[in-house]
Amino acid sequence: MRYPHPHRSQLTLAVLAMGVVVLSSNILVQYAINDWLTWGAITYPFAFLVTELVNRAFGPAQARRVAWVGFAVAVAASAILAPARIAAASGLAFLLSQMLDIAVFDRLRQSRWWRAPLIATVLAAVLDTGVFWSVGFAGEDLPWVTWALGDLGVKLVMAVCLLLPFRLLIGTRATTNAAPSA
Repeated sequence: MRYPHPHRSQLTLAVLAMGVVVLSSNILVQYAINDWLTWGAITYPFAFLVTELVNRAFGPAQARRVAWVGFAVAVAASAILAPARIAAASGLAFLLSQMLDIAVFDRLRQSRWWRAPLIATVLAAVLDTGVFWSVGFAGEDLPWVTWALGDLGVKLVMAVCLLLPFRLLIGTRATTNAAPSA
């Protein structure tokens, strides 16, 4: 399938958005809201939204490009502003979950407009949560398992909540790139 080529400004905006989301999430994950949730759980699902918007509009190759460049920008900044263990855990979890999100989204892109972003985000969120929390916090004297479960719960709720912005931002492309649905 051939996809339109994005303008440089579109890619720049996507990369900046990805970098801001990941960097802010790396910082905010260090601050607990309560015994089962950190602030990073609320911001991180926007990384999947950015990837899926690029994937829908310009295809999986451009989505991978944004993920890789956004990853490099975010990890470089996170290495300065966040503890090394969090930056490393974030980088590994980010790459694995983004590549899964892109692959699942692309495989489901011909189905109903909501199916690809919802299923891709849910699967990627489970992978991201497991990798990030186990690498970043295992062995720490913190309630990280509880935070991981709270984090996953919020990511799953956000997966549903971000369907509306996805639909609004993608506009008519959501139907032009997908097969008619019943």
